Amino acid sequence: MKKINFKKSIRLLHLWLGLGSGIIVFIIAVTGCLYAFQEEIQDITQEYRFVEKQKVPFLLPSQLLPIAKKELPNKVLHALKYNAPDQAVEAIFYHYEPTYHYVVYLNPYSGKVLKVANMEDGFFRFILDGHFYLWLPHKIGQVIVASATLIFLVLLVSGLILWFPKNKKAAKQRFWFRWKEGLKWKRKNYDLHNITGFYVLAIALIFAITGLVWGFPWFAYGYYKIIGGEKSLLYEDPVSKEVALAKKIENPLDKVFLLMQEQYPKAVYIEVHPPENPKSAIATNANLEKGTYWKTDYRYFDQNTLEEKEVTHIYGKIAKADTSDRLLRMNYDIHTGAIMGLAGKVFAFLISLLIATLPITGCMIWYGRKKAK
Repeated sequence: MKKINFKKSIRLLHLWLGLGSGIIVFIIAVTGCLYAFQEEIQDITQEYRFVEKQKVPFLLPSQLLPIAKKELPNKVLHALKYNAPDQAVEAIFYHYEPTYHYVVYLNPYSGKVLKVANMEDGFFRFILDGHFYLWLPHKIGQVIVASATLIFLVLLVSGLILWFPKNKKAAKQRFWFRWKEGLKWKRKNYDLHNITGFYVLAIALIFAITGLVWGFPWFAYGYYKIIGGEKSLLYEDPVSKEVALAKKIENPLDKVFLLMQEQYPKAVYIEVHPPENPKSAIATNANLEKGTYWKTDYRYFDQNTLEEKEVTHIYGKIAKADTSDRLLRMNYDIHTGAIMGLAGKVFAFLISLLIATLPITGCMIWYGRKKAK
C-alpha cells in the first residue's frame, strides 16, 4: 500500500474541513465586521439615549423602578444602569426562558420615559444573532457556530503547516505578492489565500480562542486552568441572611447605589440589580473604563443588613483578580478589539474582513484544481 506523506494528509484535512465549514466561517467573519462599531453607530443614531446634563442628583432606584415597571408590568426588571450625567438611565428587563430583553430609557433627573426598546429587534440584533447562532434556534445554532470555530482553529494550524516553505526560493513567494504580468488568476488567487492567511494567523487564532471560550464550557474551563485559574467560572449570587422584619434595612437598593456612587465617582456607569428573591443578595457593579468591560468591579450586599458578601467566582472586585482572572474577564474586549480602543476595533474589523476572504479564495483553489482535472 502506498504511503501517504504527512503534508498530503494535512492538505486533505485542510481541504475537507475548509469546504465543510467555509460558509459558516464566512458568515461569522462578516457579521463580526458589521457588529464592530455598533456602539459608536448607536450613539449617533439613538438620540433617546442622551439627556441634558443638570446640576441636581440622579433620582434613586426606589423612584425610578415604579416608573419603569409601569411600562412593562409583566416583565422581570433585571437591573438599573446609571450612565454618565448626560445619558439616560437604562431599566433592563431580561429573562432567559421565556426569552425577552427590553430596555426602558429614563431621564435620570425627572424620571420621564424616553423610549421602550425591544433589544431582540433591529439591525444589530439581527447581525449578532447571525454571529452567535446563524439565525437558527439558539440551542442548535450555538453548537454549530462553536463547532465551526473549533474547526477553524484546526484550519489555521494546518494552514500554517501547508504555508511553511520548503526552501529559501519558495519562501520569497510566501511573504509578499510577486505578481508578474501575464500571471494566471489561479496563481494570484493561491497567493491571496496563502499570504493573507499567514498575516492574519495570529489575530485569527485569538479570535477563535476567545470565541470558543463562549462556545464550549469545557473549552473555557480548560483554557482558564491552563493559564493558572483557580476560581469558579459559574456565576452565583451570595445568600442574604434571614432577619426579623423590624431589623431589615429600608430601601436597601437606594443605599447600595449611593454607596457605589460615593466610592466610584469616576465610574463610566453603575449598575444595581434588585434581588431576585427574598434570599438573594443585591448585586451591583461599576465600570471603571469607557469602551471596555474587564475592569468592572462586581460587588454584592446582603439585602437585609447591607453586609458586603465575597464570592468565589471570577466576577468579583478587580483588585482581587489575578492574571488568569483578568485575562478571562478581558475575553470580550480582546475578541472585539476594544481592549486597544477605537484603533483596536478598526484593526479587528479589517482582520475579520480578511478572514472572510479565506473561505472564498480557498474554495476557488479547490474549484480550479477540480476543473483542471
